[in-house]
Amino acid sequence: PDAIQEQSSHEASSSSSQQSQPAHPPDLSDLGLSPQQTKPNPQLQARLDRRTHRLKVHQRLGLVTLVPMAATLVTGPMAKGKGRNGQPFVAPSDANLDFHAALGGLTAAMYFTTAWYAIDAPRIPGTHHRGPIRLHEALAFIHGPGMIATPILGMMAYQQEQNGERVHGAASAHGAVAGITIAAYAASIVAVTWPPKFFHRH
Repeated sequence: PDAIQEQSSHEASSSSSQQSQPAHPPDLSDLGLSPQQTKPNPQLQARLDRRTHRLKVHQRLGLVTLVPMAATLVTGPMAKGKGRNGQPFVAPSDANLDFHAALGGLTAAMYFTTAWYAIDAPRIPGTHHRGPIRLHEALAFIHGPGMIATPILGMMAYQQEQNGERVHGAASAHGAVAGITIAAYAASIVAVTWPPKFFHRH
């Protein structure tokens, strides 16, 4: 009887000590992640920080660039000569041409500066773009070439009107190319900024 009582007392003591010991807290190893995988990576973090900074600048400059771009489109008719259907041709004033050309030059400079911040942002290995980001990048294949062609066609039109000629040939497509370029550019901004509750889920 004494042996049975002693054994029962020992088991009760062991059970009490096990209950009093705190449970092992869960950690990342419970998810199958090795210590190497969970180890901080300063190089990757620095790369992420640099990418985040440059894309933020890209976004802000992109919105600002929309202002001179729209102004250039609005002032376009001021830089066109007048006179159709046999009427005498009247070339636009030098002031209107210069003002429109200056806005176009400012737009081009800001556009390519904006693009550089996105191009220069470090890529993160293993990540893939999807949804509105893919649409944003796809539209760049429209407004990118458009931003190259528009100033070239504009300079051609400018030279023709400076010579007192009607705009003709490829230069006559300057306005249409500019309109398509701005529409694609605006759509690329809308794709990643509106509406946030649908496109930017956490």
